[in-house]
Amino acid sequence: MSKSNMLGFGLGLRSEYYQQILEQRPAVDWFEIISENYMVGGGKALYFLDAIKEQYPLVMHGVSLSIGGPHEIDADYLRQLKNLADRVQPRWVADHLCWSRGSAHHLHDLLPLPFTQESLLHVASRVRLVQDVLQRPLVLENVSAYVQWKTSCMSESQFLAELSSLTGCELLLDVNNVYVSSKNQGFDPWQFIMELPHERIRQIHLAGHSDYGHYLIDTHDQPIADPVWALYSKTLSYLGATATLIERDDHFPPFDELLAELSKARSISANALRAAAPCA
Repeated sequence: MSKSNMLGFGLGLRSEYYQQILEQRPAVDWFEIISENYMVGGGKALYFLDAIKEQYPLVMHGVSLSIGGPHEIDADYLRQLKNLADRVQPRWVADHLCWSRGSAHHLHDLLPLPFTQESLLHVASRVRLVQDVLQRPLVLENVSAYVQWKTSCMSESQFLAELSSLTGCELLLDVNNVYVSSKNQGFDPWQFIMELPHERIRQIHLAGHSDYGHYLIDTHDQPIADPVWALYSKTLSYLGATATLIERDDHFPPFDELLAELSKARSISANALRAAAPCA
């Protein structure tokens, strides 16, 4: 993947900020939409989406694909996703490496997979199907997890690396999710990141979490924690310049606070890249 695709620094597009974005034209390089919010026939959401996409590049990020589930991929969902991509012309389309429904029921959560060879082949076949429909690589994100499958024979990062190699899919590295999972499961977050194929990482996510002492919950409703910022800085020293997005999904602060976090991400990125640059 060419770093010429590096979009810069973006925010998740949320309805709470629609009006301010159009009126203020903030210094945001791009916005990421939750795909399902715009898979509708019309209304306010699509009105603002169309207006904002005239001003900013967009990326699509879904939460319902359930790429690892036991059910058949929902053909109607894929059709709607493809229609939205045709309308938006996003730089890329992303979802999560997880399952979120059984054969009949949506579970409304992003659940971890067993990282086995059988699971790898199952997910790979489904990724190929989705990519054939979308006519573009799918970008998959590591999720926050609180338990592990006893049957797993590889790490999530190794699974993602193998999946990318088999299918050509790209990766969305959520640094906060790595940190949350590492604390809950007791693994080294840096080893996780080092096991990923850096040339396949299209995007980074940063977000806040809630600390309950013995465990962390990925809530996306807090400012980004200092250890996540530190891991982000170290990650950029390894990856180089990478499109970075800040997510916020609840307890929405004044828009200026999100812009300040975005400015901090820019500063950390610049410092990390400067420190990693070879001496002349």
